[in-house]
Amino acid sequence: MPEVIELKCPGCGARVQINQKECEYCHSPIIVSSMSDIFNMSAANISKFSKSYESDLQENPDNAELNNSLALCYLKMDFYDKALEKFDKAIEQNFNNPETYLYAAVCVLAGRKPFLTPRSDIDRIERYINAALMIEENGLFRYFQAYIKYDYFKRKFLKTSPSWEECFDRAKNDGLSPDDINQLFSILKQEIPSCM
Repeated sequence: MPEVIELKCPGCGARVQINQKECEYCHSPIIVSSMSDIFNMSAANISKFSKSYESDLQENPDNAELNNSLALCYLKMDFYDKALEKFDKAIEQNFNNPETYLYAAVCVLAGRKPFLTPRSDIDRIERYINAALMIEENGLFRYFQAYIKYDYFKRKFLKTSPSWEECFDRAKNDGLSPDDINQLFSILKQEIPSCM
């Protein structure tokens, strides 16, 4: 039988269980599982959620969902190193969540253009993206892969396989919404390249 973990709602402080999707009182998400859950939240709410998850992790330090939720809050606040640490912890506990790998890769970029990022970091980003794609073929993951390959490899005249164009074509074929693209580049703190 799965362990029941009781928490406080990050929004209002009511007692909730980790398996609840949203608080029955304030309708806030209990566990944020993607940037979409917190993308339009105010900085004050993000801070409140992060403090709540930090507190909950003191009692449940190895919980993948809590580590992932806190990492998303840290990423939204641009605390890339702290977010990456929590994403890595979440991956240790549950290596089957492809979005965790995507957001970990975003943290490695830390708001920089791939072109200005050291090769060792680019290699790490590629490992995260490849892991995400092994779990789930997803247009957004392919699009991010195409961006890395374009801005780092193509702009530096380095050969890579698959090419950025191949990744880009696969991303378009896998179904990708303009909202997904805009949200990704908002998180990356970069402009969308004109060729993409």
